Amino acid sequence: MENESVTIVEADLAVPDHTRAIVALTAAYACDALGNGAALPEDVLQRLVAGLAAHPTTMVLLASVGRQFVGIATCFVGFSTFAARPIINVHDLYVAESARGRGVGRGLLAAVEAIARQRGCAKLTLEVQEMNHRARHLYEAVGFAQAVYSPENGGALFYAKSLEPANADTGGG
Repeated sequence: MENESVTIVEADLAVPDHTRAIVALTAAYACDALGNGAALPEDVLQRLVAGLAAHPTTMVLLASVGRQFVGIATCFVGFSTFAARPIINVHDLYVAESARGRGVGRGLLAAVEAIARQRGCAKLTLEVQEMNHRARHLYEAVGFAQAVYSPENGGALFYAKSLEPANADTGGG
C-alpha cells in the first residue's frame, strides 16, 4: 500500500463495494477515540446507507489505495441565506489508521472543495473536536478557520441539542 496512489471517487449508494466501505469506515470512525469513542449500534449500521440514500443532499466521497477503501468524507449540501448560494458541510472525515500521513484526508478535502466550486457553493463547513490536534492542523493547512462573521462579535461556536433519550449515546457523526 505504501507506493500506491490514492484514488477518490464519489460513492454510488447502489454499488455494494461502496456501501460496504461506507458502513465499515463509518463504524471505524465511530470507534476512534476522536470520533465517537464507541461502536455504533448494529441497527444504526444497518440503517446507515438507506438513510444516506433517502437524504436529498447526501454526498459521500471514498478514498482508496489499490483495492482497499481507506478514507471517507460524508457531506451534506446546505444553503447560505447571506450568500444565497449552497454550502457543503463535511459532516464526517475519516482516514483509516493504516493510511494516515499519506495525504488521504487532504485529498478528500480537495475533492470536496472541487465539487463545491463546480456547484457554485459559497463555502465549506465542518466541525472538529477541540483536542483533535492532528485534524485541526490539516483543516487549518487547507484553509479552514473558525468562522467569524463580524470581528466585534467574536468567533462562531458550534452548539448541539440532543433529541435522544438521556441515556442514548449520540456523540460524533
